[in-house]
Amino acid sequence: MIARLSPPDVQNVSYEGFLSRLLEEGFQGEIARSYGDRTVLATDNSIYQRLPQAAVFPRHARDVETLARLVARTEFRSVVLTPRGGGTGTNGQSLTEGVVVDLSRHMNSILEINVEERWVRVQSGVVKDQLNAALKPHGLFFAPELSTSNRATIGGMINTDASGQGSCTYGKTRDHVLELSTVLLGGDRLNSSVLERDCWWAETGRTDRIGEVYRCATDIALNHADLIQSTFPKLNRCLTGYDLAHLQEPNDRFNLNSVLCGSEGSLGFIVEAKLNVLPIPKYSILVNVRYAGFMDALRDAKALMLLKPLSIETVDSKVLMLAMKDIVWHGVAEYFPEDPDAPTLGINLVEFSGDDEEAVQQSVHEFVLHLQRDTSVMRLGHTLAIGADALKRVYAMRKRAVGLLGNVKGEARPQPFVEDTAVPPERLADFILEFRALLDSYDLEYGMFGHVDAGVLHVRPILDMKNPLQAALIQPISDAVAALTQKHGGLLWGEHGKGLRSQYVPDYFGELYPALQALKAAFDPYNQLNPGKIATPKTVPNARLTRVDEVKLRGELDRTIDERVWKSYDTALHCNGNGACYNFDPDDAMCPSWKGTRNRVHSPKGRASLIREWLRLQGQQDIDVLAISDRLRSTTNVFSIAKRTANTVAQKLGQQDFSHEVYEAMTGCLACKSCAGQCPVKVNVPEFRSRFLELYHSRYLRPLKDYLIGSLEYTIPYIARVPRLYNFIMGARPVRVLLEHVAGMVDSPLLSLMDFNDVCRRWNVQMATPESIAALGVEERKRSVILVQDTFTRYFETHVLADWIELISRLGFQVYIAPFSPNGKPLQVQGFLKAFEKAAHFNAKSLSKFHQYQVPLVGLDPAMTLVYRQEYAKTLGSDQTPTVLLPQEWLADALPSSNAIREIDTYYFLPHCTEKTNEPGSIGLWQQIYARMGLKLQVQASGCCGMSGTYGHETQNAKTSDVIYSQSWGPLVEKFNRSGRLLADGYSCRSQVKRKDGATILHPLQALLAVVRVSPGNH
Repeated sequence: MIARLSPPDVQNVSYEGFLSRLLEEGFQGEIARSYGDRTVLATDNSIYQRLPQAAVFPRHARDVETLARLVARTEFRSVVLTPRGGGTGTNGQSLTEGVVVDLSRHMNSILEINVEERWVRVQSGVVKDQLNAALKPHGLFFAPELSTSNRATIGGMINTDASGQGSCTYGKTRDHVLELSTVLLGGDRLNSSVLERDCWWAETGRTDRIGEVYRCATDIALNHADLIQSTFPKLNRCLTGYDLAHLQEPNDRFNLNSVLCGSEGSLGFIVEAKLNVLPIPKYSILVNVRYAGFMDALRDAKALMLLKPLSIETVDSKVLMLAMKDIVWHGVAEYFPEDPDAPTLGINLVEFSGDDEEAVQQSVHEFVLHLQRDTSVMRLGHTLAIGADALKRVYAMRKRAVGLLGNVKGEARPQPFVEDTAVPPERLADFILEFRALLDSYDLEYGMFGHVDAGVLHVRPILDMKNPLQAALIQPISDAVAALTQKHGGLLWGEHGKGLRSQYVPDYFGELYPALQALKAAFDPYNQLNPGKIATPKTVPNARLTRVDEVKLRGELDRTIDERVWKSYDTALHCNGNGACYNFDPDDAMCPSWKGTRNRVHSPKGRASLIREWLRLQGQQDIDVLAISDRLRSTTNVFSIAKRTANTVAQKLGQQDFSHEVYEAMTGCLACKSCAGQCPVKVNVPEFRSRFLELYHSRYLRPLKDYLIGSLEYTIPYIARVPRLYNFIMGARPVRVLLEHVAGMVDSPLLSLMDFNDVCRRWNVQMATPESIAALGVEERKRSVILVQDTFTRYFETHVLADWIELISRLGFQVYIAPFSPNGKPLQVQGFLKAFEKAAHFNAKSLSKFHQYQVPLVGLDPAMTLVYRQEYAKTLGSDQTPTVLLPQEWLADALPSSNAIREIDTYYFLPHCTEKTNEPGSIGLWQQIYARMGLKLQVQASGCCGMSGTYGHETQNAKTSDVIYSQSWGPLVEKFNRSGRLLADGYSCRSQVKRKDGATILHPLQALLAVVRVSPGNH
């Protein structure tokens, strides 16, 4: 049996007292002390792991002031606070052993947009792409670009002075900050902006902490000007963190924001920002240049920069190869044609943008002429991506480079610890040669990509951090790269901040480092704000910067997990924290439960972190989870109902078990599999979720709803014999109340009253048997189809299945129906894995009997159909799995072109989230089919409908389901369904629309049927 786990609660007495007093002081946000919350916040996108004492989620700036005021009291001076935004940092900036102050959950509002003056005011938790989505209708955008723009918060960008693609044109975040509102230690609110000398001097006369800060900054600016000038390198990516070089601006003005930008939360809590925004360029063209070698791409960048493009981005062959296997490649393959005789091993993405279309085209024309004339570098060719949509798709591939590098095969993975070096661009190629030689001396492979126009290259050495010998290389490689960047006039941390690599700060700043210490002391005299990073305060003699080799690494904990368990659960344990699952966009499928709750526990990264820690703790207690799973599959019941009942009673009485926290996170998952398709590392939550549920319920009783859902496919065929009686009973109020409060189910769907047998008689549908199919001639088989039934369209949406049969028949095909057999998906989702394996074996064996006759097997519902190529393949092996096509996959081959001249009708399509994220190419097939019939199909960007099987029917998930629906599908249904031309191919999606809006939307095949019915030559 799995062990009951009792991990540590908050141990420090000071922290317990602080958190208790916080509520007494009127703090209105949430306080999280559970081990699960702390575990999820113990990691980011770095190699480090630090378990915080607790996490707090302020609801507004007043909460932050309460925090800062309380922590400044004498009795709480040992309490440490660290702000956190998107949590995607690669250097552990927001990792702490104190209290995490998460400013993203609630403080994420866009407060004001001034279109005329081109500025916005936002709270720190606003996501960069969220802001640009709001600005787009006004023709404006917030310029600093970065690969994590769909989850990085503005507060996080300010605290790391973030920048990326286009920085040579648009600058860094600090270049667009107009005003900041920062809560200082003690609770004072500092509102900072560029000040004329008189206003600046007035601030130095204050007697509070704000005055002390201004006096210190003034002293540094005036008395260390020459030292600042000689210390800071002349780079686009200047030293992030306490940027003294821009403290004093031209015309005798001062800007304290230069110090706050890049301060990584070590000086105060930035709660609001006023930002400069720019007009969106009206015309953009991206020239995609291909090379036979990565060094060729680097060497070419220097010459390409002379042509003054907006930006030059470089990607190496390792990233390209990974991208080709990723969902993102479907949108960009046309721009990177493959040549087996001359493989592409490097690319430069060169952007030209502007408001004058003719000028942009002329610049590109001159650039292309340069490519044709210049022979200094071997180029394989180039393509043009024209327009905003094309650029967005190519840059999406480039943005995924960070995550894609984490998906290389094997246990050794690219690690981010020296990956944002910056040197003068003209020295980049020589620098990289030495960098590569350094890594070669350790026999290490690596992946590279970056911003060559800015002299920044992201280099990630490939290491197995579970191997102590390889983990030990972190320190010597870091030392060597730090020295190498100095040699070439550059920086170890040119883009992503210092964080837990701050030990190198004194070497870089030299004589200027005491000035940084003085500044830290003015803001944070007792070293309570994100200590150990950037600088230590002079006021705390024993304070020191954290060394790389004294921080706990994730690999140290990972190596304690049994290797067999690690490999078995690799779809969870390889999560590297890149945070792609934190995508803010409500019209993106990833990840609905995160969007619906704003709780990072309910994200793929959160669930992967929890299962990783759960497996580690089980192993600590010598529990072999793999052996238990095997016994569960081979016996009726490993443990008695009495034992599980006793454990469940103990749970109800308050007995603690970390397993309950993991269970709560897993049952909050919709099992939509968007993570499996969209995560660059392919974290597959539904897969390890079902395995956890199986193990959890070997110790604790299952709720009644699990049995109702799991047995659905087995009971419905019998219940469907009396559909009117069933519908009457399910519609009775006492039954609905009983289902909601006892069985945990709401809004159970009613059975269809259509007579399916009558449909079959009308269209001469035959029952498929091996004998009946074997009896067909060769030509008859070519004009035959075997439909694989699923429970939902067969019994709850029989009219859709009937229309599918009619469409196939009108196209001149003979329809056969495979005998109904439970698919097993509900069993798999709920963790009844033994029963699922049995169902899969039986169903696969039955369907495989038809394969030799080469008559296609075709499903209808995408979620049920994809089980055959996903869960069946994993359970049975690919060679034992029947091939069952999606409707559009069959129609793409079977549907003839229409000879009828039609006026183009436009339909709007909301694909099923599992289908579009796991089989993205299949969505385009619907568009091809519609075009063939003289119709236009617009695929609408959409998130999850919030149903996903039975998720929306479960009482515990009903509210979250409503939120998820309202975020994307609700507005889209309201916008597009007025015309009656809104389509969805998922049963659960159509069911949710009917449930929430009382609207009926069609399956794409039903719109096709309407065309076929009026076409000549059909039945």
